[in-house]
Amino acid sequence: MEAIWPDQPAFGFGIDSLNPHPPRGIEAVGGQTKREIRDQIVQTCPQVPGVYGMLSRKGDLIYVGKSKSLRSRLLSYFADSNKDEKGGRIIENTRAIQWETQPSDFAALVREQQLIRRFSPRWNVQGVPKRQRPVYLCLGRVPAPYFFLAAKPPQDCVGVEGPFYGAKRMQRAIDALNKVFRLRDCSQQQVFHFAEQLQLFDLEHRPGCLRLELNTCLGPCAAACTGDAYQTQVNAAQSFLEGFNDEPIVALQDQMENAAANQQYELAGRAYETLASVKYVHRKLAMLAKARRDYTFIYPVAGYDGCHTWYLIHGGELAAVAAAPKNAEQYARMKPTLEHWKAITANSIDRGHGAYPHTLNLVATWFRKNRAERQRTFLPEQAGRKYRAVLKKVG
Repeated sequence: MEAIWPDQPAFGFGIDSLNPHPPRGIEAVGGQTKREIRDQIVQTCPQVPGVYGMLSRKGDLIYVGKSKSLRSRLLSYFADSNKDEKGGRIIENTRAIQWETQPSDFAALVREQQLIRRFSPRWNVQGVPKRQRPVYLCLGRVPAPYFFLAAKPPQDCVGVEGPFYGAKRMQRAIDALNKVFRLRDCSQQQVFHFAEQLQLFDLEHRPGCLRLELNTCLGPCAAACTGDAYQTQVNAAQSFLEGFNDEPIVALQDQMENAAANQQYELAGRAYETLASVKYVHRKLAMLAKARRDYTFIYPVAGYDGCHTWYLIHGGELAAVAAAPKNAEQYARMKPTLEHWKAITANSIDRGHGAYPHTLNLVATWFRKNRAERQRTFLPEQAGRKYRAVLKKVG
């Protein structure tokens, strides 16, 4: 196959909807051998933050990554110590590499997530040893919502959180959650009959499984509950999804202790594994709930190339972005934007769920790992004072 060379048109990454600065160019290198590609990286790739993409012989984007230092990161793929690892396997399938610089590490992280969601490169989600595929915990599917997993959540869910990692662990967790909240887990092909529904004939509806008899499901398929009763359980499940309900942990803890007390050690062991899975979900949900509750502010990020950026974080999500003003004239032009940002953040009850809900986990993880960055944030109504302080410091 013919190799992809730098003088050929680059594949490109497309529009960056979260870049308030002029579009950033794409650089690319290619060759028939790893040595050729490596030598070109040494000569042309800068030591700055950015995102990169690996292209196959056919020009398909097979992997996307990001780094604080593009050249160092890309050269690490060619190290002998990396030969049998993930990076070595990726580079064996690569015939060209393209990159796009970013003004900061945070900007590169946001751009990387955007590109993975846009292109779903196969080496980002499959074919990589020891790589766990992300899944989302969903509550939904009418007329009787329940917990389920999805790689790409449907639009009509009652609630969605994630991503989570470890499909087996997550499957064990949702099995337990549906049982604790007594929600159904059957196929959408199942016909549902709530107790208040009228019918022409007095028919007895049989349950589709044994869970009604085991008291782990309300039985919406057998008219064993009303729609309101089922909705009450859905509300309790939604409270767990929002990080405010530890009922499943208490129930599983009791189940494990009772089994151990009755010397049912196999049952206690299974309950212990399930409890560990649910605790993992609850910890993650609590972290995301804290982000929704506490993370509403402007996050100023300096760019190595002068492309300074103000990110509006609302309810833990990226809500908007703007180029940071560098002088009084630019600040004056930005005032209408700041007034709009004030309006967005004014409602304390509205916690996110905006245009970029998928950024919640990214933002929560970023500030958990970079706690000192939180001290640099400010509210939209404080922007003028913060801007003048920065201007005075520069002067």
